[in-house]
Amino acid sequence: MPDPAHILVVDDDQRLRDLLRDYLTQNGFLVTTAADAAEARARLVGLEFDLIVLDVMMPGESGLELTVSLRSSSQVPILLLTAMGEAEDRITGLESGADDYLAKPFEPRELLLRIGSVLRRAAPPAETAGEIAFGDYSFDAQRGELRSAERPVKLTSGEVALLRLFARRPGQTVSRHELSQQSGGASERAIDVQVTRLRRKIEPDPRNPRYLQTVWGEGYVLWPD
Repeated sequence: MPDPAHILVVDDDQRLRDLLRDYLTQNGFLVTTAADAAEARARLVGLEFDLIVLDVMMPGESGLELTVSLRSSSQVPILLLTAMGEAEDRITGLESGADDYLAKPFEPRELLLRIGSVLRRAAPPAETAGEIAFGDYSFDAQRGELRSAERPVKLTSGEVALLRLFARRPGQTVSRHELSQQSGGASERAIDVQVTRLRRKIEPDPRNPRYLQTVWGEGYVLWPD
């Protein structure tokens, strides 16, 4: 049997934190908790996690600020929990580097489904492309690693999943609907946000993309060298 996924739950509400720990443990996960960003950082020093479930509104360093900070050094998937459920709030969370976003209050079963979806996106698929090059960048689809002039480029698990999909079909248009379905059910708007983030990392001019182009009315296409 594979080892259970290890989840770090970060929330300043002790009642919710304990409920999530118990519920996720009952559903087969290994769970560690933290009451705030500082405690989460301490946990991250000594332990490895498969996923962070992170509250946005916390005293001190917020969940969004912690997400931005972690993305400078880590690819660990992050699922944000917040009472702010407006579309712009969700987009802000995704642009900060989160892999998914769930508004409070939520159904526990939906949280399980979201966690499963994020973990599937983060896992290497059984069949992947090899290495693909575009501009100064090369992407190893098997390892999920993007490099520029031998320097690693940090990617979220969602960005890795998208690049793997594009790398399997270079030069072919992949519809937003297909990208959504193949990315574990992420919304098409979330796909657009992730594509925008990817362009900032791989394009000399993200406003006029050379490699990851939009095919209007259809989807996106990756043009390798």
